[in-house]
Amino acid sequence: MIRFAEVFALAARLPGQVFREPQGDSLFCEYDAVLAPELWPALREMARWHGDDRVELLVPGASRAVSLSVHADEDDYWTAIGHGSDDEFLDSIAVSADVVAVTGPSGKWGCWGERGPEIAVFRGFPDAAARDGWRERFGPFLDAAGAVESYVWMALGGRGPVPDEYAAALAENYGTG
Repeated sequence: MIRFAEVFALAARLPGQVFREPQGDSLFCEYDAVLAPELWPALREMARWHGDDRVELLVPGASRAVSLSVHADEDDYWTAIGHGSDDEFLDSIAVSADVVAVTGPSGKWGCWGERGPEIAVFRGFPDAAARDGWRERFGPFLDAAGAVESYVWMALGGRGPVPDEYAAALAENYGTG
């Protein structure tokens, strides 16, 4: 297992800066998408860009972790984080984790997701062309402003606008695209 604390500020929460090294483009998706087998190819792609042979997932504060080879498939990912029966439902990371951190041994990329605001942020794209191709292939992914409008707003139950302070902090920490 890699040292997650070198990649992430494990006690931080969104809209604060969760990455130790905040440079680079960011893209957002819905939190639950990170915990769905359909996103496994996107995580695997990020790992491969940086020469990682594994994808590591941590549930901060719960000391639960998963390590999968980049050769694993969607079913392997779901077996590791999901649930196969009603008995496993509440113990599964996909159901019980409120925060997840995902990266590889290189520590050059990462995904941080939180159930509260219903968003996950990705960083570590080699360049703009790779980011744009990844976004098109695996999306939908949005910039910080789009995440506020589409995902965070819905996490509030559509009961009003996202607080200006939250939106400003997310934009400051993760750019606008």
